[in-house]
Amino acid sequence: MLDLIIKNGQCYIDGELKDVDVAIKNGKIQKIGQISEESKETINAEGQTVLPGCIDTQTHFREPGSTDTEDLHSGSRAAIAGGITSVFEMPNTNPPTSNMKEFQRKLDLAKNRMFCNYAFYFGATADNADDLASLEGLEGCCGIKLFAGSSTGNLLVAEEDDIDKVFQNASKVVAVHSEDEAILNVNKKLIKEGDVHTHPVWRSVECAIASTRRIVRIAEKHNKKAHVLHITTKEEIDFLSQHKGNITFEITPQHLTLYAPDCYDKLGTYAQMNPPLRDKSHYDRLWYGVRNNFNDTIGSDHAPHLKENKNKVYPNTPSGMPGVQTLMPVMLNHINDGKLSLNQLMNFVCENPVKIFGIKNKGFIKEGYDADFTIVDMNKTIEIQNENIESKCKWSPFNGFKFKGTPTHTIISGKIKMQDGKILGDPDGTPLRFSQSLQ
Repeated sequence: MLDLIIKNGQCYIDGELKDVDVAIKNGKIQKIGQISEESKETINAEGQTVLPGCIDTQTHFREPGSTDTEDLHSGSRAAIAGGITSVFEMPNTNPPTSNMKEFQRKLDLAKNRMFCNYAFYFGATADNADDLASLEGLEGCCGIKLFAGSSTGNLLVAEEDDIDKVFQNASKVVAVHSEDEAILNVNKKLIKEGDVHTHPVWRSVECAIASTRRIVRIAEKHNKKAHVLHITTKEEIDFLSQHKGNITFEITPQHLTLYAPDCYDKLGTYAQMNPPLRDKSHYDRLWYGVRNNFNDTIGSDHAPHLKENKNKVYPNTPSGMPGVQTLMPVMLNHINDGKLSLNQLMNFVCENPVKIFGIKNKGFIKEGYDADFTIVDMNKTIEIQNENIESKCKWSPFNGFKFKGTPTHTIISGKIKMQDGKILGDPDGTPLRFSQSLQ
């Protein structure tokens, strides 16, 4: 007997929506087509779209160190509530995930506590080159995270010689927070206390593009893979579009939805993130990049902070906002608005993460692949409300926004983990598996 059949939905297979059923057994996709066998469970997905399990390649779940704000359990609840079946989680914790002992600790903390599947970044420092060279077969390791500019936490590799050493020794994709620390320090004099509108003045366009040019130059010199996170400027879009191949990059849903000065007028420090939300000319160019498939991924940069800290006086306020639960509703709404296609979104949150990072058996609806699915209703309108946010921070920059298109089911290894907003079952997510060599 089968474990689960998904019937009557339109399944996203090979870039097309197909009217087929999907049979699942022992956590795998057993058969695609017309299914006549009996099953323990059946989902009637009539009128809905069955997608491969969607992957958020940038989340900060704050454990260890800041578990009052978020932890691996609560962050994973937010993920599956938003239709995300797998996450990559960041190393800027306290202590940072930048040695083998702390990496193993992260895996131990995740076991039987996370609802979604997961992988962790290994944090680069100025002096852990030996560890970076030996990550290739490390279970649950998606890549190396390099902070070229300071942000939340104390992981920072600012000097060019040290950045060079990181890439020289990298045995995995290097994901980069690309801001220039020297420019950040010079620009500090431009910060106006109490005025969050000066956040993008401090963390300027020059600060972003100067760093990104340097990262690309160093990565290309060593013929290593760099994945530049949360791109925010028109200059970077134009530059990175000329440097594909080993260089890939991400845009966040919030940079495609909010822009200055409106976002700071309405949200104040709740709109503060690094790199910052910028004016509409940058927003428009990011969309130009999306339309032309210049970017490779959409990641939420889920980075929650408690309201009591966000309510402090700028610049004594932390940068970051939650987003793993809203990534899919935000982007599905943009599809309904005609700003991108479903095929493009599937590239950004399924197929490209698999290709760039070498994830095994995910990202596609194929026989023999893991039975991870995100089922969405493209016609259902929801309103984001703070009280429905699963993250411990209990707020969203999209509070009060209405989005057309939302996940209705999150299925992981053939088990229904979220149905119509309700979280089901136990936290039994597992580490993602990766192909051995990416060079």
